[in-house]
Amino acid sequence: MNIFLKNSYLKYLELASHVDAATEAVHKMDELAKKLLELIALSHMHDMTLTVKTAMALSSIASSATIQRKIDVLCKFGLIDKVFDDKNRRTKYLVPTAVANQYFSSLGDAMKQSLMPGKVTDEDVIVR
Repeated sequence: MNIFLKNSYLKYLELASHVDAATEAVHKMDELAKKLLELIALSHMHDMTLTVKTAMALSSIASSATIQRKIDVLCKFGLIDKVFDDKNRRTKYLVPTAVANQYFSSLGDAMKQSLMPGKVTDEDVIVR
């Protein structure tokens, strides 16, 4: 077992919880909404932006009604936008906002920090 990797991961979890607590929109939502936000951001990063329709078909994470409610929560907290394609106004694409991108950037900073040797203190947590 690699102790450094185990400790780095645990350090990351600690730092990520600080980032979550400091990010008001994320702090207020449940784990299912956070999981949906992650899926939306990952799809967008890979140039496979989810539509509302495809998101609602993600039956492996929740029912379509629950996913619709979580999409509404993510929009309300300013973490995603529903964007129309100029050619087709009926299809709504789900894209992360600047708030969501900043949140993921802060998590990236936490990941980088977790790989640095030494003990993490509250002052070390990077939240923008």
